[in-house]
Amino acid sequence: MTGTVTELGEKVRAIVGEALALEPDEVIGDATLLNDLGAESIDLLDILFRIERSFGVRIEAAELADYVQGGIPDEEFGDADEMVSERGMAQLLLVMPQLETGARVSRIKADEVMGLFTVDNLEQLVRSRLGAAGPAGG
Repeated sequence: MTGTVTELGEKVRAIVGEALALEPDEVIGDATLLNDLGAESIDLLDILFRIERSFGVRIEAAELADYVQGGIPDEEFGDADEMVSERGMAQLLLVMPQLETGARVSRIKADEVMGLFTVDNLEQLVRSRLGAAGPAGG
């Protein structure tokens, strides 16, 4: 896939909008897939399938959590109170930089992290996969 950063973002937003039957103006970069846009597990599978078809990169649903956790095991990502640990929060800020500027940065329950995953975060994941896969024909 060739194109600009803006084109990639527009395509990802269009995919999300189509999968969730939303108007284009409803799919903004800082909207969370689950909490704001109402995506459910089956919707995420549909979005990932559409991304694969459009960009030629395969992202498994289980890989979303792996991407967010950065390979940190569950028992180290969350503490005994099931809150994101200090190490986990450092990882989250790498892949979800919006947390640093939001009020959400205080303490986050480990099982609520995916609810904070935004359209922009998805776009960045696609961009990183495209970079890792090398140039694709387009």
